[in-house]
Amino acid sequence: MTISLERISPSAADRPVADGQDYQAIAAEVAQTLAQTVQAREAQAGVPVDEIQCLRQSGLLPLIVPQKYGGLGATWPQAMAVVKTLAESDSSAAQLYGYHLLLSATPQVSGNAAQAERYYRETAADQLFWANAINVRDLRLTLEPDGSQFRASGVKSFCTGAVVADRIICAAMQAGNPWPVLFVLPRERPGLTYNHDWDALGQRRTASGSFTFEHVLVMPEEILGPPTRPEGAFATFLGVIGMAALTYTLLGIAAGALQAAQGYTRSQTRPWLTAGVDQASQDPYILRRYGDLWGQLQGAIATADQATAQMQQAWEQGDDLTHSQRGEVAIAVATAKTLATQVGLTITSDMFELMGARATANIYGFDRYWRNLRTLTLHDPTDYKLRDLGDWVLNGQPPIASPYA
Repeated sequence: MTISLERISPSAADRPVADGQDYQAIAAEVAQTLAQTVQAREAQAGVPVDEIQCLRQSGLLPLIVPQKYGGLGATWPQAMAVVKTLAESDSSAAQLYGYHLLLSATPQVSGNAAQAERYYRETAADQLFWANAINVRDLRLTLEPDGSQFRASGVKSFCTGAVVADRIICAAMQAGNPWPVLFVLPRERPGLTYNHDWDALGQRRTASGSFTFEHVLVMPEEILGPPTRPEGAFATFLGVIGMAALTYTLLGIAAGALQAAQGYTRSQTRPWLTAGVDQASQDPYILRRYGDLWGQLQGAIATADQATAQMQQAWEQGDDLTHSQRGEVAIAVATAKTLATQVGLTITSDMFELMGARATANIYGFDRYWRNLRTLTLHDPTDYKLRDLGDWVLNGQPPIASPYA
């Protein structure tokens, strides 16, 4: 069974977006297209071929590619707003897109100047979609020399979207090197096999299963780096962007859940028999709960927007970014992610109390909001984020730079 997505309206997808004013208009049309079939696609699970094609047709894949390389040149706040808009309708597509943005910028952070320009230009010219086989906690993938070239062998888990990617950034261990080596592969490189083993509670259309590498050829120029300043703070900045992408995916899920609940309450929910009102939308307890949830969500969005503005300022510093500045941004984004997690879990659970028992019918599919958000919030433990925040508040200690902080 194939569930296809209709092409995005030419009114948005085919018009120039280089001036940046139409990013959100196009994102809204993509989200509307995705919303029409999201419930059926998620139930089917499988590989998100149609979703990636939909994103490719939108013209938004080179969103953060600098204009001098043929891209749209958006800022990170603009890019994260697009992620949130997509997540309001389809959180799997939003996660795929958020990771794509991060990965398409990775050569600028982890590579050298020539690699950054090369991959930026290719992304813009060919509308490339990027995914990863990085998962630094999985050390089963190794990279060994083979004459003047290299071979990658082993398995890597949580390869979100890699099966439908044009370019895959991989992380492998190399003898004598305690740090993972990053390299870029085209998806069609012989020896790459997707194992179709992603069967999770949520985010079912992200194809986040494992890949097997069987003596996969890696050319020397495909190995990223070294960056201009390997010891600098900017070389560790990918973890901050990754946190932001997940934060806005969570916020989008929460916003979409609240919107869905509002629509149902207005049209379907019946007032309780002792409420003394004719419509559920006039029930004082329902009104209070909606006010509470909406206020919490606005606070989380404002916190995230402030953090992302700081992230953009740090990005513009480039190699001049100090470790102290990086620490401040990491704390800001960690605060936003923690708040988005807490608010999102509250909204996606409490929404059922506002809609009533009939809203649990599978025909509505409202459970997907909680399932998807709960799955994403387990990406890294909230307790460790809160510990980092506490160490910053009490001791002025920034978090240790990592792919998660």
